[in-house]
Amino acid sequence: MKKGLLITVGFLSFGLGSIGVILPILPTTPFLLLSAYCFARGSKRFDVWLKETTLYKIYVADYVETGTIPFKRKWKIAANIYLLMGISIYFVPIQMVKILLIILTMFITFFLFFIIPTENGKK
Repeated sequence: MKKGLLITVGFLSFGLGSIGVILPILPTTPFLLLSAYCFARGSKRFDVWLKETTLYKIYVADYVETGTIPFKRKWKIAANIYLLMGISIYFVPIQMVKILLIILTMFITFFLFFIIPTENGKK
């Protein structure tokens, strides 16, 4: 029963993370990390499958394996965030939502560059 629940939550979080690639309002990386956690404890087969997916390799493999993200990758992540959030901010009709998206973008940028260590050990 516990393994079934872990596998179910793993697939749900993988699905939400996949949607998050397209919709900037859903955070991709935390959902993929949750999937990795659930699959690692629920199914060896699904754990191996997840680690072979392109999404996993792009978004979380570096961080899971080393606890760091290469500096060049951080800039690519930031560029994607700015592009997608910029589009969302431009098109959303509600001023308060625009402000919240700007604040979210600033928080993500701070977290990415000042909290998560880079591959060479610098923050």
